[in-house]
Amino acid sequence: MKGVWVRDWTEFKNLTLEEIEAPGPLKSNEVRIDTYVAGVSFAASLVVAGRYQRKPPLPFVPGTEVAGVVSEIGSDVSRLRVGDRVCGAIDWGAMGEQAIAQDATVFTIPDSVSFAQAVGLPTSYMTSMAGLTWPHILNVQPGQTLLVHGGAGGVGLAAIEIGKILGATVIATAGADDKLEATRDAGADFAINYRENGFRTAVLELTNGLGVDAVYDPVGGDVFDESLRCLAPEGRISPIGFAAGRIPSAPANILLVKNISVCGLNMGYYYGWSPNDVRYQYAERLQQMMETLTGWCESGQVRPRVAGLFPLENFQDAMRMVLERKSIGRVGLIIRDE
Repeated sequence: MKGVWVRDWTEFKNLTLEEIEAPGPLKSNEVRIDTYVAGVSFAASLVVAGRYQRKPPLPFVPGTEVAGVVSEIGSDVSRLRVGDRVCGAIDWGAMGEQAIAQDATVFTIPDSVSFAQAVGLPTSYMTSMAGLTWPHILNVQPGQTLLVHGGAGGVGLAAIEIGKILGATVIATAGADDKLEATRDAGADFAINYRENGFRTAVLELTNGLGVDAVYDPVGGDVFDESLRCLAPEGRISPIGFAAGRIPSAPANILLVKNISVCGLNMGYYYGWSPNDVRYQYAERLQQMMETLTGWCESGQVRPRVAGLFPLENFQDAMRMVLERKSIGRVGLIIRDE
């Protein structure tokens, strides 16, 4: 089969498309997926460079976001069938014609949801759904105000849509006019260009000086620091990534004075992407979340936005779009035509 091939830890731009052996054989809890669309993310560039928190065994095919059709199942797999249309969060291997995945993090999708739309559901949408709804994280309630940073990215657009479903007033930030328009199209009540004069003053004006109840932050750096200063008392902030490059620190005095909670979320922990693999402990919860998400897709309440689709041989162009921050929504590789 054809696949992007990582022989040694290197920059993504050094990778090539090669003819390689299909993965396998299957373990009892695994499924083989004929890949139709693979997701392309910033995290994938870190993985191939050996700068991510987990390292696949060399050599390997990169990519953790897959959408396609089940072509083989292991002996202990009962929930999935050959021929099922699925999406999944997998350990690695999405950027090839076939991928192997543990069944706990593979989810069936309805015919009305395309593979291009579905590829971001287990990552962008599940991350945002967990961050906004789980009681120990942001736990957004009707009538509250939610501030979403990186509003035009995959997780940002998902958070805006889900925030509106939950009944929140959503304020989104982005750094360009077209990205601000995308946040409004996703349902944001207000959109702020944070590159012009920051966002704290505008947020406080929009909330009559009270601040927001919750902040969803995939950016980090200065954005996290400024967010602490526009949170309402008893507000919550969830850092889910550090796209800005700098990992911030939370001053304990601000947390104490305003009774603020900082609630981190590493969704990869629930997908087994950590030394302590707990994916089967949370499998039922994840399946229920996906059922809710695909229901929202079918009803039109969420509309996964596809920023760009590239044929597999143009995988470098796809990653370049991501790294240059030109994408609004998810970027995918077309492995097979749907």
